[in-house]
Amino acid sequence: MAWLFLKVLLVGVSFLGCLYPLVDFCFNGETRAPKPNFVIILADDMGWGDLGANWAETKDTANLDQMAAEGMRFVDFHAAASTCSPSRAALLTGRLGLRNGVTHNFAVTSVGGLPLNETTLAEVLQQAGYVTGMIGKWHLGHHSSYHPNFRGFDYYFGIPYSHDMGCTDSPGYDLPPCPACPRGEGPSRSPDRDCYTDVALPLYENLRIVEQPVNLSGLAHRYAEKATQFIQRASASGRPFLLYVGLAHMHVPLTRTQLSADPQGRAPYAAGLREMDGLVGQIKDGADRTAKGNTFLWFTGDNGPWAQKCELAGSVGPFTGSWQVPRGGSPAKQTTWEGGHRVPAVAYWPGRVPGNVTSAALLSVLDIFPTVVALAGASLPRGRHFDGLDASDVLFGGSQTGHRVLFHPNSGAAGEYGALQTVRLERYKAFYVTGGARACDGSVGPARSHEPPLIFNLEDDVTEAVPLDTGSAEYQRVLPQVREVLANVLHDIAGDNVSRADYTQDPAAAPCCDPHQTACRCQTASQPMFPGAGA
Repeated sequence: MAWLFLKVLLVGVSFLGCLYPLVDFCFNGETRAPKPNFVIILADDMGWGDLGANWAETKDTANLDQMAAEGMRFVDFHAAASTCSPSRAALLTGRLGLRNGVTHNFAVTSVGGLPLNETTLAEVLQQAGYVTGMIGKWHLGHHSSYHPNFRGFDYYFGIPYSHDMGCTDSPGYDLPPCPACPRGEGPSRSPDRDCYTDVALPLYENLRIVEQPVNLSGLAHRYAEKATQFIQRASASGRPFLLYVGLAHMHVPLTRTQLSADPQGRAPYAAGLREMDGLVGQIKDGADRTAKGNTFLWFTGDNGPWAQKCELAGSVGPFTGSWQVPRGGSPAKQTTWEGGHRVPAVAYWPGRVPGNVTSAALLSVLDIFPTVVALAGASLPRGRHFDGLDASDVLFGGSQTGHRVLFHPNSGAAGEYGALQTVRLERYKAFYVTGGARACDGSVGPARSHEPPLIFNLEDDVTEAVPLDTGSAEYQRVLPQVREVLANVLHDIAGDNVSRADYTQDPAAAPCCDPHQTACRCQTASQPMFPGAGA
């Protein structure tokens, strides 16, 4: 444990040096324009149609709708994968899973995580003088050096993976409900479903578990409180900051707070949306009070809704994947249909990003890394290739030019994890493999290979209902372009510095604050947010 103590000490000392009014020292005595602050908020399993500004039927996101009215809303914005870990790894590295090694989710007992030779956005900004904080769901490895505090974040408060990956004493609303954590000895699983109850869901503050099992009903409030504190204290330090917030919403289980809503229909989900929207509003208000005009806030989602959860899943809006529906399964989360990876996105920066603008530029979560690095005046890591682009011209210059090409990897519904099975080329989308994730009715759409690929014109067919006729002139014109861009990226990846994630599992890797209790139970005092800064 000596190395662990030394690492924490070094992290603390590096931050403490600029915690108090030592601005001349921190900035080497130079007078320069302050670097911008960044707040990146990532929703979980939120559908494109869950944002009221996107979909008139949604009435539950007043704060986000206001943010869109004051900023820029993106309507053709995509997650880099349609499930949790790969999407988050892509956000923090600017690289697809075939490059960064993260192609599917990490488990409670996973030994590894985001490969240690991958450089995170937090590490880049930390080297550029930023204070860095992460609040919420991590899901990129919790064991040993994969913890957020070792991946560039000075401060961490949150859960290590999805909040259905461990029991709690207030399980919340699920179908069917998971039981509370067992209080006796020995592992336990629900007789009704594969409900993970072996180890209680932990809440971390930095390297310490401060609560296990976590109280889900109070988690949103605690996230808002910690985010606001971080913004205030980081601003007071005189240094620019990066805050990355990984929300628990809208992943199931929905928390007990939301059960006060009518449990029939979509009422519990709507209550969850309102709670999430309120949390985002509190974080935005905290940034506005403390550092308005110099803080760039970027809100988006990690993938589309989890249709398997029926009325507890979100709305894909018009992106219904109609070709897949009669063939079984869901065309949402875990698929490369638009409902799986087209997500809400809003950029807010008063005085810099123009207000009340809707952008149709083709952009991705992959673009957050290079855009933030450029705006921070930092440099991209050397010796590796990136799939994202600097979207500054879209944000500030009114350009509508984003990607010409995006690649959508398989994330669980069909075929090999991470494989680039679907190609977006301008208005066209080509499927080499189709499939449907588990749907509300329990059906699963089997993987189907297509050679030549199915090609849809999204400008004319957002529901992905009818592919182009393979004999048409339009199809014959697009097909060679699709083949060329796919061959080019695969060649580029083959020559890149790629990583391989360790997906080994070991029960000893499960986080537990008390090894004598099977479910693990503890509640300890909160830690100081920054060394020397008080509780």
